[in-house]
Amino acid sequence: MYQRSIITPSHKILSYVSSSKSKYFHTNCKNLTRQLPLSQNTETAVVSHLGLILEACSDGSLLQQGRQVHAQFILNGLCSKNNATFNARILGMYVFCGSFKVAMNMFFRFDLNTTMPWNRMIRVFAKMGWFKYSLLFYFKMLSFGTLPDKYSFPCVIKACGALNNVRLGRLVHDTIRLLGLGFDVFVGSSLVKLYAESHCIGDARCLFDKLSHRDCVLWNVMLNGYVICGESENAIRVFKEMRTSENKPNSVTFAGILSVCATEAMIDLGTQLHGSVIHFGLEFDSPVANTLLALYSKCGQLSDAVKLFELMPQIDLVTWNGMIAGHVQNRFMDEASDLIHLMISSGFKPDSITFSSFLPSVTESTSLRQGKEIHGYIVRNGVPLDAFLKSALIDLYFKCRNVEMAYKIFNQSVTIDLVMSTAMISGYVLNKMHHDALEMFRWLLHEKNKLSPNAVTLASVLPACSSLAALKLGKELHGNILKNGLDKRCHVGSAITDMYSKCGRLDLAHKTFGRVSEKDAVCWNSIIISCSQNGKPEEAINFFRQMAMEGIKHDRVSISGALSACANLPALSYGKEIHCFMIKGVFSSDIFAESSLIDMYAKCGSLEHAQIVFDMMQGKNEVAWNSIIAAYGSHGCLKDSLALFHKMLENEIQPDHVTFLAIISACGHAGQVAYGIHYFRCMTEEYGIPAHLEHYACMVDLYGRAGCLNEAFETINSMPFPPDAGVWGTLLGACRVHGNVELAKVASRHLFHLEPQNSGYYVLLSNTHADAGEWGNALKIRKMMKERGVQKVPGYSWIEIHNTTHMFVAADESHPESVHIYSLLKNLLSEMKKEGYRPQPYLPMHPQTLQM
Repeated sequence: MYQRSIITPSHKILSYVSSSKSKYFHTNCKNLTRQLPLSQNTETAVVSHLGLILEACSDGSLLQQGRQVHAQFILNGLCSKNNATFNARILGMYVFCGSFKVAMNMFFRFDLNTTMPWNRMIRVFAKMGWFKYSLLFYFKMLSFGTLPDKYSFPCVIKACGALNNVRLGRLVHDTIRLLGLGFDVFVGSSLVKLYAESHCIGDARCLFDKLSHRDCVLWNVMLNGYVICGESENAIRVFKEMRTSENKPNSVTFAGILSVCATEAMIDLGTQLHGSVIHFGLEFDSPVANTLLALYSKCGQLSDAVKLFELMPQIDLVTWNGMIAGHVQNRFMDEASDLIHLMISSGFKPDSITFSSFLPSVTESTSLRQGKEIHGYIVRNGVPLDAFLKSALIDLYFKCRNVEMAYKIFNQSVTIDLVMSTAMISGYVLNKMHHDALEMFRWLLHEKNKLSPNAVTLASVLPACSSLAALKLGKELHGNILKNGLDKRCHVGSAITDMYSKCGRLDLAHKTFGRVSEKDAVCWNSIIISCSQNGKPEEAINFFRQMAMEGIKHDRVSISGALSACANLPALSYGKEIHCFMIKGVFSSDIFAESSLIDMYAKCGSLEHAQIVFDMMQGKNEVAWNSIIAAYGSHGCLKDSLALFHKMLENEIQPDHVTFLAIISACGHAGQVAYGIHYFRCMTEEYGIPAHLEHYACMVDLYGRAGCLNEAFETINSMPFPPDAGVWGTLLGACRVHGNVELAKVASRHLFHLEPQNSGYYVLLSNTHADAGEWGNALKIRKMMKERGVQKVPGYSWIEIHNTTHMFVAADESHPESVHIYSLLKNLLSEMKKEGYRPQPYLPMHPQTLQM
């Protein structure tokens, strides 16, 4: 008998197969088969090792070698009908290599009343990602009369999940129950995973609770199911239950639970879990360490992420990508660029994830040129252009206002992809091409595309409804979101809140905000800004306070929203309190937060404080300069605004579209039409910055303030894109001031079409007719409002006295000092009459004033 061990040659062959050294492989196969131990005691070991060799041959490029091995095995009598397991492995090898004709010939030689050949075909096709063929063999197996076993179902369930067909999965589950296999741990784990990943988390939990034997894999499947569905509290609860069981958490467990803690509200739990990770000796396990890096990066603790990165004994590509993404998320763009160069010099080749993470650092401010250079590097070095990288490139070009290039990348894709379609929708919204965004969404829903929008897609299209004030469509999308149970997710809830607030339904925005189960900073920011922008600054400040009480850390967005609310009240004292909070916290050197502070002081009438904040800022960028230029401009200090603009140029800060918006606005406040025209042309011709909708609106306001209404109307007609309600509203306001009734009618027709429920435009037109003495037309407008069900929203005014804010509504008598207030108003009106002012007693006149 043969005495030499079979183990060594088989492992040598495996290593050489991996290297595709076919000559050595062929020689060793012959040597191996001559050395095969044929005794009954060693036959199982031989089959096991030869199975490994066949798996190594499971590649289209190694089909010839696989055939040679098969031939050697036949010569040595190892392919008898009695050795079904080994024959099944040979069958799998031919399927993997794409030799389906040979595979099917072998398949029909099996006893098809047994599960072995069926299971092999189902498993191999599932492993290849050909899930429809897996299911085809499953149904053929049933029609043949062969009952599947516990080894059949995990692959069948996996195929159902991969095809997003949970309905078919339920039918398979029914079959499992009939066969009494529902309590098998492997079958049960597969079903739990299917339901969890299909967002049927209730079904997953119900099945999980029924399984008596729960191994670590099953616990991880359940925990990660809650993570996928965004149910953080339940994920933590499962983790705690697992800790009390006999199963110890492994790297998969910690990677899942740590991903839940990647929010500022959960950072304390995340640091505690980091301690547990160290206790179990898993701190340098690659998945766990990479999740910890992501956790600290997302929570703004990049320094801790860097420390962990430096301590890691082994750094892989995933780790590098995580660090690059972390630096981009925390706006350390230069450091992210340095990391890519360090990564390449360390011998790692950037992949699609590397560039998907880095490309968001390239924005309009860092130039289109850099983005094109990166795109060129990707093409030259053959980096695979997967859906995520293409989406990142689409996003890049949209941010750099190169819509044509973004569409070209999308159009070059052979297959329709949800991720890329979502990127297109977001890009159109970013560039205020809201109709295009909605068209893309409708195209996505078309039957032939067979794509169902996910939470991210729905959250991306909602801002288009907001900007178009398309409340009806927004409600339809909200209904779709509710139907799919996606409304409790933070980013979706935030998008719905924003949509309702911009459509003037702050009541529905509040309800949506209340339904979100776990509110993060983005969700709180959304409601703060919604209140601030909808004439509810006090509520915005209250939400700002409540956010801190809930343990959510303020960021630059929440601070900007609160400061905007202070400016709208105005509430200078509370604005100063926020300023103190910024100095004590991490925002003392945050350019964006400090720029909001400048805006607040300017709107509260304290230019002196605005200038002090600006002077103390370090590393002033274009945002800071824009804020101080706009501050002086809003006070009519055109000379100061222009002086700051030229000083900005001296400091080699490149102006952007916001800079010129501030300057043109300053020209409007100062009544300097010629200067406004000059800087508008300078922006487009000298600096090559395309005029946005806001610039045209500003030019209309500039002409309107100066009484040049025909020029304002011509500007609107010359716009390269359709004017929105803001532009026509500006013209209507100017027509009212200068008494141009005919042009006011033209503007109002557009406004009633764009925003038919906005009462302000009806009142403005009615007042214009009344100013001209056209009482009949004024009454007609009021009647039109009534017929269309337009409710006039009462106007609010605020005043801050001794750190207390007082709010007034039109005809308000609720204030305890109202008698004295109206008495003073009466005296002021009398004094105004003495100076020659004569009030016009038309319909919109305040009732109290009419009595005077």
